Amino acid sequence: MANSDDRTGIFAGDDPFEIARRWLAEAEAAEPNDPNAIALSTVDASGMPNARMVLLKDIEPAAFVFYTNYGSAKAREIEGAGRAAFVLHWKSLRRQVRVRGLVTREDGVAADSYYASRSLQSRLGAWASKQSSKLSSRAALMAEVVKQTALHGTAPNRPPYWGGYRITPLEIEFWADGPYRLHDRFQWTRLLVEKPWKINRLSP
Repeated sequence: MANSDDRTGIFAGDDPFEIARRWLAEAEAAEPNDPNAIALSTVDASGMPNARMVLLKDIEPAAFVFYTNYGSAKAREIEGAGRAAFVLHWKSLRRQVRVRGLVTREDGVAADSYYASRSLQSRLGAWASKQSSKLSSRAALMAEVVKQTALHGTAPNRPPYWGGYRITPLEIEFWADGPYRLHDRFQWTRLLVEKPWKINRLSP
């Protein structure tokens, strides 16, 4: 296990979620666009990996949360495996956070609250888009937006097929660029969610 005296400066702390929140706050002041963008990785039923960029919307006391359409490819793959991984990378800070863990749905009050906070156009877009399905044209999509606007007006409820996923990590790695590619890496791991974290420094 890494000596706590070794984890000074940006790596200091006994709560990995607090460290991640601190790093994200620094990135929000430095990154020009979407500092909360994560590269989310999943696998399909055949074991074929998949990756795409989504926006991380919350770092809870014990989990990371993002939102999507439950009919999307990513959602189907998450539901099938119950696991996912992602990386937060900040080019301006030369840092990244890697996470692997278990996934559960967030389709309650928190999902309702986040959906209500989005712009009206985004809320209506969630009704109009059958995410990841084939689309004949952009005109067809915009026609569906007009249709859903007529149906739901200016105060649409959250669609039943749209909500969040909560990733509860079994592994978190904090990485920071070092001179001569001698990077600093600290890996937090646990076998079960209820178990304590073990922390190891990794070779770059």
